[in-house]
Amino acid sequence: MPMSLQVIYPITGETNFDYDYYTSTHMDLVNTHMGPHIATTLVTRGLAGGPDAPRQSYAVATFTFSDKDALDAALRAAGPVIADIPKFTNTQPQMLIGEVIG
Repeated sequence: MPMSLQVIYPITGETNFDYDYYTSTHMDLVNTHMGPHIATTLVTRGLAGGPDAPRQSYAVATFTFSDKDALDAALRAAGPVIADIPKFTNTQPQMLIGEVIG
């Protein structure tokens, strides 16, 4: 069954997020270390939390994988990616791992 990993970067307190670093450097690290196991990648920049609601997240990165083995392999290779997070944000990322059902 296809699997997904979403990394959500919430806006809280006095946090910040460097989009230039994220898109130019961090995502290159993702591609280098985790990319061989990823089927698709989608990065969304947060603009709003809904109609007439302020945004709640800086960004959401969505990765899909052909199966759980590919997801597990990507997570095993993610060390350098995770270590890079403090270089572009001081927020605590949240993760959602799930089965793709639609």
